[in-house]
Amino acid sequence: MDLEKIKDLIRQKPNIADNLGMDFISTPDDETCLATMLVDSRNCQPMGLLSGGATLALAEYMAGVGSSILCPDRACVGVNVSGSHVRSAFEGDTVTATAHIVHRGRTLHVWNVTVAGSDGKTISTVSVMNFITDKPTEAAK
Repeated sequence: MDLEKIKDLIRQKPNIADNLGMDFISTPDDETCLATMLVDSRNCQPMGLLSGGATLALAEYMAGVGSSILCPDRACVGVNVSGSHVRSAFEGDTVTATAHIVHRGRTLHVWNVTVAGSDGKTISTVSVMNFITDKPTEAAK
C-alpha cells in the first residue's frame, strides 16, 4: 500500500501519530500497511513498558490510514477496536504494526493488526472496524 500521499496529509497538523512517534512505511501489497513506533517516554507506562493504550492507538490509526487510502473520497472512522496483549515491549525497542484488511465492504472495513517487537515476536493482536461514510460538509462541522 502506497502511504506517501497520506503522509503529507497526516503531517499537515499535529496529531496522535506525531505525539506517539509513529512512522508509516509503504508496502508492495495493496491490502497491507505498515508502521513503526519507537518505544519511548511518549508511549510508555512509568515502568518503561509500552502502554497498551498506545498499542491500540497505533493499530487503530494504521487501520484508519489503510481505509483512507482505499477510499480517498470518503471519511473513515474507527467504530470498534479490540486487542489482546500477549508480550511486553520495553523502552528503547521499536515495534512494527502490520495491518491487513480482512473485509472491504461499502460501509465497513475490518482490519487485523499484528504488533511485533524488533525480535519479530508478537506483542499484540488487534482487530479494528472502520465505518466508511461521506466526508462532513462545512455546514456539518
